[in-house]
Order: sequence, then structure tokens, then C-alpha cells
Amino acid sequence: MGSNNNDDPLITETLLPEVRVNKDEDDNLASKVWTETKKLWQIVGPAIFSRIASFSMNIITQAFAGHLGDIPLASISIANTVIVGFNFGLLLGMASALETLCGQAYGAKRYQMLGIYMQRSWIVLSVCCFFLLPFYVFASPILKWLGQPDNVAEESQVVALWLLPLHFSFAFLFPLQRFLQCQMKNQMIAWVSFVALALNVLLCWVLIYVLDFGVIGAAIALDVSWWFMGIALFIYVVFRCPLTWTGFSMQAFTGLWEFVKLSAASGVMLCLENWYYRILILMTGHLKNATLAVDALSICMTINGWEIMIPIAFLAATGVRVSNELGAGNGKAAKFAAEVSVVQSSIIGVIICLIIIIFRDKFAFIFTSSTDVLEEVDKLSILLAVTILLNSVQPVLSGVAVGSGWQGMVAYVNLGCYYVIGLPLGILMGWVFKLGVKGIWGGMIFGGTAVQTIILAIITVKSDWENEARKARTRVAKWSNPEPDDQSEAGH
Repeated sequence: MGSNNNDDPLITETLLPEVRVNKDEDDNLASKVWTETKKLWQIVGPAIFSRIASFSMNIITQAFAGHLGDIPLASISIANTVIVGFNFGLLLGMASALETLCGQAYGAKRYQMLGIYMQRSWIVLSVCCFFLLPFYVFASPILKWLGQPDNVAEESQVVALWLLPLHFSFAFLFPLQRFLQCQMKNQMIAWVSFVALALNVLLCWVLIYVLDFGVIGAAIALDVSWWFMGIALFIYVVFRCPLTWTGFSMQAFTGLWEFVKLSAASGVMLCLENWYYRILILMTGHLKNATLAVDALSICMTINGWEIMIPIAFLAATGVRVSNELGAGNGKAAKFAAEVSVVQSSIIGVIICLIIIIFRDKFAFIFTSSTDVLEEVDKLSILLAVTILLNSVQPVLSGVAVGSGWQGMVAYVNLGCYYVIGLPLGILMGWVFKLGVKGIWGGMIFGGTAVQTIILAIITVKSDWENEARKARTRVAKWSNPEPDDQSEAGH
């Protein structure tokens, strides 16, 4: 099973015809890069658009609610950001297990297994949604405990309950998106996201202004828009994916414990990072004279939030490309896909980093005209630029981890870097050395994100990619079996 890959019928049969990096040694590098770039951007382009569209639905809904008054705006913003945001990150991370399994199965041409995996993900994520219900049911006491005023917490409780359909839509939609993404069917995801965005604007106007449903109308608009995406993509899957969707199957109920473990590792891996930056804002709020610092940091985090949609799209694309090639038994092609993705994402990151530095005293005008806030943003702009630069590399390396099935290991790396090194260093720099928000942010970036990026880079560079390809084939064979828990390799 070692080096004589040409004699292995599975590898010979399943090699992707368009990328045979290990056989096309005579091809020039430019041709290889161009071929890989086209494959990569088939995913990156639609992924950027669909993520920005989904992100914008929340912003638009909050903008409509903002015209109802301060409390309605605060209630839907907090319910959406704190309650829904916490659960969103966990469910999104858990669904990313499909990027490993569906991607590798698609590369290995085990097409029928993609539909089985998606159904398993629906089951696992739906059960998880029920376990997360207390966050919605007890939103008011949770928010009061976090320091929110009583009237805002109580109004947020009402909004959170009306957002329960949105909560359950994640369990249905996220697996569908990854199922299609692993087959390079990303254009449909982008088009459905665009229509959902337009539908959200229309529903917000009708429900809030015409029917006078108030903040509840804003919640319903989000519910309907997100469920529209899920139902539209499911209809597309049923009629346009005959190879990978063969109908509902009882096989989806087998091997669920292994699936739970991989999904949980994926969820924890991404959540630890998502919560890290939320903690940054919470910590800044406890500084003396924190209002100015929080305003400036919020502007920087908003810019970072829009920009990070690009590297997150690269994360998704890298996960698909790496998993496809590993599933096809093509380790060198997987490594090459990772290298191309890192380089291209880094180039974009450098360009945006330079734009931030050049216009460091100008870009905050988009959000405020306060001289004090503008000056504070100017002081923080270098940290924002460094954050953007690191974020152009780190998510891509996380994508390599997802595509390779390293989620459990990377979850430990994230825990150590973010919460053992970065967070204490941020507290030390912010309070002990009295550097304020710059100390907190700087400590968390250089102590957490930078160290994590270096470790992931070392893991990626040191990996034996041909061995990873063999592991992927073993994983595909195991998970394609109706009773994967019976395999001796269950702990792999």
C-alpha cells in the first residue's frame, strides 16, 4: 500500500482527470497554477458573494429595526449577535465535518455517500439544535447576567423565541451548502443567497412598515429568508444532483457516533476562534473610560468582519480542494492546492493591509464624524492591518486541516494558542502594563493568532501528503461501509 500507487486500482480509478500533479511533471508551473486557480475560484468567488449576502441580511434587518427605536434595535441586535451568533458558530463548525467527508468521498468517486453523509449531518445538527434551546428559552436571564438592562434583555427574549425557526434552519441549510460546495456546485448557492437577500429586504419592509409587526416582523423576515435558502437548495439537490442524491436512506442512521465526534471536533475548532474575538470586545468594555475604546474597536472589528469573508471563502475552497485530491489518492495535488490557496489569499491580504495603512486616518469616516473616535481608530489601524494580514493566512491553513480531517488536533491548538497564551497575554498587556485596548488586542493577536498561524503552518509543511492520501482512502472506505463502527479503524 506504500509507494506502488500505480498498482492500486482504487487510486488509478479515482484520480481526478484534470489534476494529475504527480504524473504531469513536464507541465510548466504556470499552467499548473492556472489550472488550480480556476478550480479554486470556482468555489471562492461564489462563496465570497453568498457569505456577504447572508451577513448583509442581518445588517439590513437591524437597520430596519433601528427605525422603530433604540430598544427594538438593541433587542434584535443582541438576540442576533449574542444568542443566535453563539449557536450559529457552533452549528456552522459542526457542518464543516462534511467538507472532510463529502470532499474526500467525491474525490474517490463514492458519489452516493455524499447524500448519506448530508443526512447524517441533518440528524446530528438537528439533535444539537434541541440541546441549544435553553439559550433561547432563557435568553432574558442570560443577558441580564451579562450586564444588559432589564428592558433590553426582556425584549431580546421575545425576539430570541421568534428566531427559533432561524435556529433550526441552520441544521438544514449548512449541510446542504457543504454538500453542493464539495461538488463545485457553488453558483447555485450564490444565486439563492442573492434572491434570499432581496426577499429579506421586501419582507422587512412589508412586515415592519406595512403590517406593523414591529421587531417581531424583523425576526420573521430572517426566519423566512433563511428557510427559503434551505428549501430552494434542497429542491435543486433533488432534481439536479442524481449522482450524489439518491433519496432518503436508513443508512444515514448508522455510524452516527463517529459522525458526532468528527462534527463536535469541527464545531469546537471553529467556535474557539469565533468566541475569541467576541471576548476581545467584552474585555475592552471593562476598561476605564471604555466608551471611546469600544467605539473605535467596533469600527475596526466591523471592517475586519466584512474583509474576513474573503479568507473564510478561501477556507471553504481549500477544504474542498484538499479533500477532493486526498480522496482521489493524490497527495501531491492536495499539497499544491494548499500552496496556491495560501499564496493567493496572502496576496489579497497584503493589498488590503496596505490600503488600511495608507487610509488609516480616513476609513473610519464611513462610520463616524467624531474627531476623538477617528483619532482612536487611527491609533488602532496598524493592529487592524496586522490582524487582516494574519487572517489572510490562518483561515486557509484551517481549510487545509478541515480538508485533511485534522479537526480534533487543531481544536487543541486553538485552545492552547487562544486561551492559554493569547487571552492571558492580552489581559497582562491591557491592565498590568496599562496599554488599554491596544495592549489587549495586541496581546491577543501576537500571542494567540500569530502563534496559532505558525503552528498550523509547521503542521502543514511537515505533513506527509502521500500518507494523508492513504488515510483519506481508508476513511472513505470505512465511512462507506453501512456499519463503520465495526471497522477496526474506528479510532482513526
